Amino acid sequence: MLTIRSATWLLSGVLAGLAPAIGAGAWATPQATGKADKADKVDKADRADPQARAVRHLRFGTADRPFAADSPWNARPIGVTLGSFEIPKAKNFPTMEDGKWSTGVFVAASDDPPVTVLPLPGRKGIWDPDAEAMREQITIPRWPAGVVPAAAADGHGDIVDPVDRVIHSFNVLRFIDGQWRADQYAWTRLDGRGWGEPGHYFQGARAAAVPTMGGLVRAKEIDDGDELFRHALAMSLSHTGLSADPAYIFPATSADTGAKSNTGQIPQGALMMLPPDFDVSPIEDPLLRKVARTLKVYGAYVVDRNVETPFVIYVEMGANKSPMKRGWHPAFAAQLDRVRGALRQVTAVERWVDGNGRPMSMEAPQNQMSLRGPWRRGGAEATAMKAAGAGPNADAGRPPGVYDTRRQAVVFPPGEGIAVQVNDSGRSLQPVTWARPEAGKRYKLTATATGGAKLQLQLLDADRRTTLFDSGELADGASKTFEWPQGQGAVRLTVRSGPGPGESSVGGTLVPLEGPSPSSTRAPAGSGGERSAR
Repeated sequence: MLTIRSATWLLSGVLAGLAPAIGAGAWATPQATGKADKADKVDKADRADPQARAVRHLRFGTADRPFAADSPWNARPIGVTLGSFEIPKAKNFPTMEDGKWSTGVFVAASDDPPVTVLPLPGRKGIWDPDAEAMREQITIPRWPAGVVPAAAADGHGDIVDPVDRVIHSFNVLRFIDGQWRADQYAWTRLDGRGWGEPGHYFQGARAAAVPTMGGLVRAKEIDDGDELFRHALAMSLSHTGLSADPAYIFPATSADTGAKSNTGQIPQGALMMLPPDFDVSPIEDPLLRKVARTLKVYGAYVVDRNVETPFVIYVEMGANKSPMKRGWHPAFAAQLDRVRGALRQVTAVERWVDGNGRPMSMEAPQNQMSLRGPWRRGGAEATAMKAAGAGPNADAGRPPGVYDTRRQAVVFPPGEGIAVQVNDSGRSLQPVTWARPEAGKRYKLTATATGGAKLQLQLLDADRRTTLFDSGELADGASKTFEWPQGQGAVRLTVRSGPGPGESSVGGTLVPLEGPSPSSTRAPAGSGGERSAR
């Protein structure tokens, strides 16, 4: 386990219960009634909303304004219900961090050169949590000049590639003897949600599986003349504030491995807000006042754990705007503590508006299936080869396919013949606690393939003796809608390469056709995924 100050990695143990889980179901936008007068009232309310008017000019999915307008980072809750648990005091006062424990954002240009990142000295690879594999190296196609990762143990640094529209997020990024090295890597779309989904569950270097620039107070925003930041903020809590069970809730897909030592009641992924009547006028520091206003309107998502600090709000590294840089004084400490005492977890939301102030839902279906390995030879070809004396993983004339996290697919390199591979490890359905498949609910499986490749999903009982569902082989674009069977205990995925000599690939999505129920958003004890050993 990697021990760090503000993020200990990776998935939660999800142990003894302390707080009720508030997931996607609790934040659902109410279903439309179909009545024109209700829609009319919502539309008029949005037009009269000063916050909605203030964001009409914003362009989302850019380096300065990352993620889609309907990302949780850019969405705004209307009509919130707040919990009662107060963030406990700790050894240190709350703080806003823009130094070595924060993160930098570095934007590549189209003509920047590629850079290959290697593992840290003494490590056998770079941990890729999406693939659940150690990578010998990772090549970033465009690497900007002037990259300076955070100097503390986390070593965070996010690189934005506006050409590929990708954010590359690193943990323990270091430049050693003329070579870039890192401990962990994940990626997310610049114009995406900025949070993981059950299939591609880890999309950044934070413990909650988000990029470190998610919710970051950017240097350009601090003195932009606006009264608040037009997005939710990123916050960490100490173990006395965080809960052990559930360790995370929607929209987070992960939490710290050390969650079992938490003694509080707030899971990672929780949205924290100040009540509407919180008075910001006594706050003299302009940055803290702007943060407090933002906490009343957008809130802050809990994305990490820190050491002995009630909460930390993250500011872009190098902004040099933190009040701490200007000297500590009792009045400022008192205001930070006043914010701490008033912050509460959001437990319900009447409705949401996106970054443009338009009504939206938090319950958009998300892919629940990954094609991460391990894969082995399978099918009739492998059986015939084994009977002829070849090993179970012998090459039938075509190199085996390998899972490519960037393509979210198994990619077969060029070769002759057909390769068939099987994955029955169970890792294709990552156990994100709020997205477990539910018996009796309907799901849609869709294949995405190139070069004639095909995908097959089989659901088996716990003994793997009875097939409860078989999709059959699906070519590109083909889909199968089915009801999740009772008694399912194992999963088998089979991929078949295309017949031609060129490259082929196969991926797929498994999407629920119904929104998650409140019970499905809970994180029962012992249900969290576990990180494989280094």
